Amino acid sequence: MTKMLAALCVLAGFLHSTPLFAQADREPPLDRVYREIGGDSLHAYVFLPREDGKSDTTNAILLFHGGGWSAGAPEWTFAAAQRFADAGLVAVAVEYRLSTGEVTPIEALADACAAFAWIRTHAAEFGSSGRAAAYGVSAGGQLVAATVTVGCPDDRAAPEALLLWSPALDLVGDRYFTTLLQGRANAAELSPARHVGRRTPPTCIVHGEKDTLTPLAGVKRYCAALTALGRRCDLHVYPGVGHLLTRNLTNQESDFDPDPVARADGIAQQTEFLRSLGFLPGAGR
Repeated sequence: MTKMLAALCVLAGFLHSTPLFAQADREPPLDRVYREIGGDSLHAYVFLPREDGKSDTTNAILLFHGGGWSAGAPEWTFAAAQRFADAGLVAVAVEYRLSTGEVTPIEALADACAAFAWIRTHAAEFGSSGRAAAYGVSAGGQLVAATVTVGCPDDRAAPEALLLWSPALDLVGDRYFTTLLQGRANAAELSPARHVGRRTPPTCIVHGEKDTLTPLAGVKRYCAALTALGRRCDLHVYPGVGHLLTRNLTNQESDFDPDPVARADGIAQQTEFLRSLGFLPGAGR
């Protein structure tokens, strides 16, 4: 990644998701504060499944947007959240602190940990079983993967499945990320690929072969480490496309042109992954 990413990733957010909740037949998400810290109120936007899609074993999925840790908003994942809710999950688009001023990705990881602890504490409120998966895009992929590799102080903050889209999994040598850390840690300490362990859950990754922002090499390193432990890592690599499956390989920080066929297949693959793990209503574990 580069220092330009924060300013240019806004377009990526709107291309990756459209706020479908604004349509006439959609209920707006529930707006909840899941954490108050440093004068900030961090919000969780909860999309509930339709009444006919609920079951006694309704599970949750928490969604974390991209944006280079210093840009973005929960709304960037609203379309995906609505899609998961339509499939029968309690889907939660999560706000986390962005890397500005004294805030670093370390604080964002702490927020991610707090969000998973919060959804389990409030599972009954939303009719959820307490079982939770995680969905992360780009920088959001690093955050959710870090909760189960780098780790969280609270054991409740451990998603039981990861769905990652163009994730940043190995940041060693990434000068942009190192700058964001402000000398408080090194990139290896927060690189999920360097901390895969037996608690790392099954993972499904969608990635572009030509991604120059979150290179495929780091994703392969993560999957190889997980597979070596006998754990599941489904990696779907799409040839000829870059970050967020863009067909524009010249500029992968803006001017996105997502490949519609690859995107549709990636969504289908991650849906089937959830079904195979028993996360969707009516699916066997």
